[in-house]
Parts: sequence; C-alpha cells; structure tokens
Amino acid sequence: MDHDVIVIGGSFAGLSAAMQLARARRTVLVLDTNVPRNRFAATSHGFPGQDGRGPAEIGAALRADLAVYPTVTFASGGAVAARRDGGGFTVSLAAGSEITARRLVFAYGVRDTLPDLPGLAERWGVSVLHCPYCHGYELDRQPVGVLARNEMAFHQAMLLPDWGPTTLFTQGKFLPTGDQRQALDARGARVETTPVTALLGPSPVLEAVQLADGRTIPLAGLFVAPLTLPSSDLANRLGCATRDGPTGPYLEVDAMQATTVPGVFAAGDLASPMPNATLAAAAGVMAGAAAHRSLVFDPDLALAA
Repeated sequence: MDHDVIVIGGSFAGLSAAMQLARARRTVLVLDTNVPRNRFAATSHGFPGQDGRGPAEIGAALRADLAVYPTVTFASGGAVAARRDGGGFTVSLAAGSEITARRLVFAYGVRDTLPDLPGLAERWGVSVLHCPYCHGYELDRQPVGVLARNEMAFHQAMLLPDWGPTTLFTQGKFLPTGDQRQALDARGARVETTPVTALLGPSPVLEAVQLADGRTIPLAGLFVAPLTLPSSDLANRLGCATRDGPTGPYLEVDAMQATTVPGVFAAGDLASPMPNATLAAAAGVMAGAAAHRSLVFDPDLALAA
C-alpha cells in the first residue's frame, strides 16, 4: 500500500484527522481540492483559540503544523472513485492516477444550494448567513431576517432575536402554526408572508430586502438554511450509508466516526447534521484516532469484507 491512510478533504476535519495519524507515525496523504465550503467567510467565530481569524488563515496554520511531521504528504486534486482492494482501498484521482491506502478518512464536506433570489449569492458568507453563533454578533443588534425554506426557519427565527430585531419571511414555504406564532410573538419576532423578491444595497453589504408588493424592509443580515449535498459521491459509490438531516443527507457514522463500510471513517460537515468548525475539528480528531486503532486492532480488512 502507498499509505496507511488517505484523508480526502483538507479543511478543519481532515487536517485534524491527519494530525492524530501523523503523531502515531503513520504514513498519511491529505488530498484536497482547495475549495473549502468556508471560503466565502472573511472570519471564523466561536472556534476556541481562533476567534476572529480567517478560515484560510486557520487552515494555513493547521497545514504548517502538520507539515512538520515527516510521514505526512499533501496533494492537490480530487478523487473520482474509491474501491476495496484486498486489505485496503484504491483511490482513483481526477488526474488519472491511482493511489492505495489501508484506511480512508472522508472529510470532503458538502456544497450549499441557495435560494434563487437576485442579490443573494454574491452576499453569501458576508450578509447572507446560515449560523448566528458564527456571524450574528458582528451584526451589532441591527435588524435581521430569516428566509424560510422549510420548518427550520421557525428554529432560526426563535434564536435570532438575541442578535437583533427579527423578521421571519415565510416565502410560501412555511406557515407557522398558532402555537409557533405565539412563541415568535413572545420573542418579539415578526412574521411577513409577502415574499422577498430581491436583496438591496452595495454587495456584499445588505441594506434591505424588497417584497413582491414593492415594500422594502431594512436588514443588516439575512439568515437562510442552505440545502446541502455531499461535495463528492465517493462514499455513496463505496456503499456508505447516509441519514437525512435538516438540510440534506449526511454520512452515517458511529461514536468513533466509522462509516458503515469497514475501514472508512468520516468527519466534518459530511458526517454531521450540524455544521460547525469546532465540531468538525473534534470529529476529525476522533476519526484519525479511530483509523489508527483500526490499523492496530483490525489490521486485515479482508477478513471483515
């Protein structure tokens, strides 16, 4: 085998997994397309010890830490297929070559699908946001909105008044029940049933939203739950089971981040219903340690095939 472990995905989860393996002196390859989901955000918040630093800056520091270990190598590019191969796996690269490893860690994340509204996409990660814990504080208690796509909007609208005066735009996608309206009223959140048709202001700043009836409502931030899909079909083609999450499917893993395919581990947004940088890094630590333990206690995957 070329490597003990191939980690596919080089953001917080993948790099954290690789660190555990490197410290166990195992040979590990980190394969990354260098197109992280967090590339639209200028800063990361709520990540212990890293609050206010840019995601790219944090990632660069993690890679620099990892590069000190002599058993780690990095490669740029994508993987297009993976298959069982005796006691390990063969991974086919987009460039046409193949590499082998005894274990795999999938950390290639998910991609977001956003509502098709004029002015929305160019504000993503700056004034159109998905997580108030990551970005709400910086809006400085200015008016914010929630753009409904499903019932998740109620959850967001209940949370957001702690960050600013909140309006829930139902968009014809979700209509609060009587009890939900009472709960929103108690939190001071307004409900607007006229659809948003455009976002206004000098992009990427948001100043207001325009409604179908011509009204405008001033906003500093608009929160939306993106619909998500895995960034690759590698796990699906290998036979890893998935579960349905609030925004889309994610890989089924156990408490040790093992997928349903022996020898394959997964971490980060790809394997969690709750996207979060700190949780992704923690899951990567577990996946890396679990992959190492698998190499020690179950060295011959062929017996488990």
